Amino acid sequence: MKVHINSSRVVTKIEKYNKPEVIYIPLEDKTGITYKYIVKEGDYINKGQVVAVNEKTNFPIHSSVSGYASFGSNKIINTGKKVKCIAIENDFKEKYQKSKMLKKDLSTYTKEQFIEDLKENAIIGLGGSAFPTYLKYNNDNIKYLLVNGVECEPHISSDKALMYNYSENILEAIDAIITINKIKKAIVVIKESDKSSYEALSKYIGTYPNITIKTVKDIYPNGWERNVVKEALGVSYQKYPIEKGVVVSNVSTIYAIYEMLEYNRPLTERIVTFVGPGLKEKKNVKVKIGTLASEVIKNIDPYTNIKNPLFVAGGPMMGTSLPTDDVVITKDLNCILVLENNFPRSSECIRCGKCTSVCPVKLYPVLIMNNINKPNNLEELKPNKCIECGLCSYICPSKIEVREFVKAAREKVKDKWKNLI
Repeated sequence: MKVHINSSRVVTKIEKYNKPEVIYIPLEDKTGITYKYIVKEGDYINKGQVVAVNEKTNFPIHSSVSGYASFGSNKIINTGKKVKCIAIENDFKEKYQKSKMLKKDLSTYTKEQFIEDLKENAIIGLGGSAFPTYLKYNNDNIKYLLVNGVECEPHISSDKALMYNYSENILEAIDAIITINKIKKAIVVIKESDKSSYEALSKYIGTYPNITIKTVKDIYPNGWERNVVKEALGVSYQKYPIEKGVVVSNVSTIYAIYEMLEYNRPLTERIVTFVGPGLKEKKNVKVKIGTLASEVIKNIDPYTNIKNPLFVAGGPMMGTSLPTDDVVITKDLNCILVLENNFPRSSECIRCGKCTSVCPVKLYPVLIMNNINKPNNLEELKPNKCIECGLCSYICPSKIEVREFVKAAREKVKDKWKNLI
C-alpha cells in the first residue's frame, strides 16, 4: 500500500545565502563515520581546501569558505547529535586553491580519473544517503544510470528547483557520465505531477539520444531507490541496484558532478528547502556547506510569530526533530522544516494494524515495538530492513512514534551482531 500525502506548492526560484560569518565542519557524519582534521589552529584555509579526512578510506571534507581555522566548537548535525567541529571564520575573499581552478580536458578523460575525482572532490549522495558516489561508479557492469528526480518527501522542492533552473547543465553532466563510464542508457525519473521539471528537461533532451525521461505516480515513498528502479526498469534486486547493472544517483548529486567536471569544484554548496508555518515564505536557498540554519533563516526569511517552534532537519516523514535551529547544514541535509509544536500526545496502541498495511518493506512495526526489549524476537522481525520512511508513525491513529521504536530496534540488532564478532 502506498500513500498520497498532501504537499505544499512547488517553488522553483533559487535564492542564495553565500556569506556565512562562520562555517562549521563536523568531524562525524550521520552514519557515525568520523574524520580527522589535517589543519592546525590558526591556519589560513582556502576555499575548496581539504580540512579533514576519514583515515580508513582517505575520503575528504573541504572548506566552503576561505578564512582562519579554530577548534573547540560543538554543533548539532541533522541526527540531533552534537559533534566536534572545525570552525572557519569567513574572510569573504573566496580564495580558491589554484589547483581547484583548472578546468578538466574531457576529451582525454578516463573512467579511472572520473572515479578518483569523485573521491577527491568528496561527492556523496545528496538525496540523503550520504553514500560516497565514487563507490557506486567503481564497477564495470553498469548498463543503466537512473537519475532520481523524484522528490520523496512532501514539502521539499530543492531537486525540482534544481531541474527547473539547471536542466541543461544536468543533461550535460548525465551525457558526460554515461560517455565516460560507457553506460548505454540514462533515465531521468520524476513525478508525473512535476510539470515544471518535465518541461525544462524536454527543451534540451532531444539532443541527447541516450537519455530519456520517465514519470512515476506522485505517491509516497516513490522516491525510495527500490521503487525508482522498479518503476523505471521493471526489475527488483536483493541488496544493491548494481546487481542488475544499475546505478542510481540523485539529481542534486548529478549537478555536483557537473560542477566537478566543468569547474574542477569540490562539493561545497547545496540547495536546501526552508519551509513550514513557522516561516513567512517557502524558499529554496543555495547555501555553503557548514552554514548554520539559524543564520540562513535570520537573513533570508525571518520567523512568523509562533510560540513554541519545532525544528525538523529533513522532511516531515523522515526528518529528525530538533530543539533548536542551531544546526549545521551538511551535504545530506535537504530541508529545514519549522512547525508549531502543538502535536497531540500519544495514546495506547489499539492494535489496528495500519502500520503494517502501509510498510513498504513488509515489516510488522507494531510487533517490533512490542518486542523492543526482547532481542531474540527482534532479530526474527528484521527491523534492519526499515528505510525510516515514517509511514507507520504517520498512519497511527494513536499518534505513537512507531518509527522511533523500529529505529531503536534496528540499533539493538546491530549491536547484538557487533558483540558476536
